[in-house]
Amino acid sequence: MNRLETVFADTRAHNRAALIPYIAAGDPHPLLTVPLMHALVDAGADVLELGIPFSDPMADGPVIQRATERALRYGVSLRNVLEMVMDFRRQDQLTPVVLMGYANPIEAMGIEQFAHEAASAGVDGVLTVDYPAEEAMPVTQALKAQGLANIFLVSPTTPVEREQATLQQAGGFIYYVSLRGVTGAKLSDLAEVRAKVEELKAQSSLPVGVGFGIRDAETAGKMAAFADAVVVGSALVEAIEAVADKGDAVVLAAAAALIKPIRAALQR
Repeated sequence: MNRLETVFADTRAHNRAALIPYIAAGDPHPLLTVPLMHALVDAGADVLELGIPFSDPMADGPVIQRATERALRYGVSLRNVLEMVMDFRRQDQLTPVVLMGYANPIEAMGIEQFAHEAASAGVDGVLTVDYPAEEAMPVTQALKAQGLANIFLVSPTTPVEREQATLQQAGGFIYYVSLRGVTGAKLSDLAEVRAKVEELKAQSSLPVGVGFGIRDAETAGKMAAFADAVVVGSALVEAIEAVADKGDAVVLAAAAALIKPIRAALQR
């Protein structure tokens, strides 16, 4: 089994949902990214989602947009992100790392080259917001050839035809967007989310993770009743942003303080 399969097998065996925190690589500054990754694992993260800074995001709300802008001011590139993963792997060979980003940096590097370098760095999966399933097969094939999962987003407004094409290519887990909006928006209808997650599970053997709108342990715990994983992004990035000027130790502590109670809420 690969690292993602191992994690989900373990969380199923322990009857809980996996915790997937998101941070933007290079935020609040590049030298803190790898320590943050280790701190999140120590606080209970099962999988790490690492955002690739990009100048024109379409799915990210204002909190994550600000984080990527801070990273871009340091000149953080896709290659830098891969170097961060490689650095993380020097101490942690077990925790899966998923890169989240947009097609432009991947296309600029070259799909085949990116897949090769990502695998060499220790990446386990890639989630690219703007590769729809109808256009993603070259990416899916390149990633699969390197043993990497192409992780797709499914939203409440995904057409049935696209959803079917997505499920045929998806690997690692399915990322269900729990609301109609960008990252950080408020979650409103839990019953609708549950119904959609159960529908996806009926169509695919892959785990289903839920993200967007999960800001605290209470909401995460409700999601854990039916989802295989819970993704926490904007709330974590916001917590980091709030103390970024107080020193690295404070940032690491704030990240851990947010993640620990969420992790505790995921036991069913």
